Amino acid sequence: MRITNFIAAAALAVTLPFAAHAEPYAIDKSHAHVTFTVGHLGFSTTHGQFRKFDASVDFDPSSVEATKVSFTIDAASVDTFWEARDQHIRGKDFLDVENHPEITFVSTGVKPTGAETADITGDLTIRGVTQPITLQATLNKLGPSPFNPDKTIAGFTIEGEIDRTAFGVSYAAPAVSAIIPIRIDLEMSPTG
Repeated sequence: MRITNFIAAAALAVTLPFAAHAEPYAIDKSHAHVTFTVGHLGFSTTHGQFRKFDASVDFDPSSVEATKVSFTIDAASVDTFWEARDQHIRGKDFLDVENHPEITFVSTGVKPTGAETADITGDLTIRGVTQPITLQATLNKLGPSPFNPDKTIAGFTIEGEIDRTAFGVSYAAPAVSAIIPIRIDLEMSPTG
């Protein structure tokens, strides 16, 4: 059943186990992806992902503004499906993973913007440089698992853009895109 808005989600949450108040949620990593795209010289688009990441999420469907999110990405887990390029991205021209092994995001606020959407503001740190960014979150669905009705699942798509040059990653910009679209797809469930 599709939830049509955060208010309807909150009404449903009251009837679901574990979802009636703010609490930690755990990401189902088998249904979570951190992906990005990069334009290459205007000729093509390269797709990539980070294979290793973790998150801490406190979520209350009845009070979306109380949501808190922190993400930690293993920078060396970058994968653009071409090993020589991945080695270059891990090096000093781009992520410099030897000196900066993690990319982090810590939310500073969540603001509903529509029926199923919210802006997540926070501090993103890449290569030791921290900048504020805003990401757009869409609630895909909130409800019981069809395989286990005692388990609540919340599914989200989170999108935004990062100007990599603001983090000191300016190699080959703008021929290789400075503005990087990112996308996070995830399912999560209460840990209680």
